[in-house]
Amino acid sequence: MTLPSALPLDAVPADDPAPQPPVEPPLEACCTSGCNPCIFDTYAEELQQYRRDLQAWQARQQERKENQP
Repeated sequence: MTLPSALPLDAVPADDPAPQPPVEPPLEACCTSGCNPCIFDTYAEELQQYRRDLQAWQARQQERKENQP
């Protein structure tokens, strides 16, 4: 599950689990026929999105921690 990073903190549910990284495909998953996109291209895009989502999640957690009474 990924949440948009632009949500204000009060719009983020209290249950805000950390994003999960994508599963890296095994080397054998590639058919080596030059697909576009290749399964590894798709994985790289998912990994970049995961990193953005994780960064946003960490920022939300830090802000919540700083704003706790």
